[in-house]
Order: sequence, then structure tokens, then C-alpha cells
Amino acid sequence: METTITINVLALIARVLSGASVRWVDCQPDTCQRVYFANHTSHLDAIVLWSTLPQDVRAKTRPVAAKEYWTAGPIRRYLSTKVSNAILIDRQEIKVHQSPVDLIIREIGQESSLIMFPEGGRSSGIEIGEFKSGLYYLCKKRPDLELIPVHIDNMNRILPRGQVLPVPLLSCITFGPPIWLETGEPKNDFLRRARQAVVQLKEA
Repeated sequence: METTITINVLALIARVLSGASVRWVDCQPDTCQRVYFANHTSHLDAIVLWSTLPQDVRAKTRPVAAKEYWTAGPIRRYLSTKVSNAILIDRQEIKVHQSPVDLIIREIGQESSLIMFPEGGRSSGIEIGEFKSGLYYLCKKRPDLELIPVHIDNMNRILPRGQVLPVPLLSCITFGPPIWLETGEPKNDFLRRARQAVVQLKEA
């Protein structure tokens, strides 16, 4: 990891470029082990969300990201490995050797928090897609993790699909009240409830 000063400066740059404002709704920043799960419309989502966390929380929080994208080129590789300390998932390798959930659990141990995008890929920004099962299986193995829904607004317009440089616009990151996987809760019920927690923040 780079020095704290360098990381803080780069986090500030990410916030300035995205024009990100932050709202905490019935929730407060905390260094306890959490999973921040959000809608996904832009390659900038992980870095911008991470940059909006307070310094002490940010230092313990790792985005989950696609290895093929975030190691393609020196800038992306630097941001993902040296700055945000992302957990990089090689989707082809994972299919052969181990599940991504097992890799994530090993990486976070008992201390690190996560940033995840349960849709699995970027959506249009108009509707939030259905959630994939990874969040559920993570919580089945670690039901103690506090889950924080996050809605990211306008990032799809700041870095639209196919674009390389961000367009200066305002975005908003809204953190909502925590949820947990309930004992015996069926997978589909949990995923609907988690998705709805993000949808409600869009409308808040």
C-alpha cells in the first residue's frame, strides 16, 4: 500500500472529479466489519464509493473488482493494488480453482470491510438489476457481517460506457441502515430484500 498521505490525496481527487456528495440515512460511519453493497453503473463506482468513506473506515475497506479490467494498464493497476487494495477476482481462474466467496472470506479475515456490487455487472442506471447470489452465499458463511446498502446516483453519466475520461457532473452516494441475513431466510427472499434496501435509498 502507498503512504496514507498519497492515498488521502487520491481519494480527494476522486471525490472532486465525481462531485460526490454523501448522505448517511439512519446509519453512521463505523470501523466495524461491514459489507457495503451498491448498485453498479460505472467503472468509477468502486473508487468513488471507497473515496467517500472517512479515512479510518477507508483504510479497512477493500473493493471487490474484476481483475481483467483493473489490471489492464498502469493507472488502473496502481489504483486497484496500491491505493484501494482491492480484492481482484479473476473470473476465469475462479471457475476452475475456487469460489469467489471463499477467496473473499480469506482475504477479509476478521477485520477488513468490503465494497460489493451484487448486480454482477454494470446496469443502465435507470433500473437496478436483479442481485446475483454471491452476497447471499457470503452472508451464509459470515452471518455476523453488517450489510450496508448504498445507492450511487449519476455515476453512469460521469463515466458512460465506452468512455475513458470522466465528464464533470455531480453525483450522490447514499448509505442506508444496516441489514443482516436472517436465520433460515431463503436466498431469493434475502436478495429481493437487499435489492429493495438499495432501491429505497434511490427514492429517499
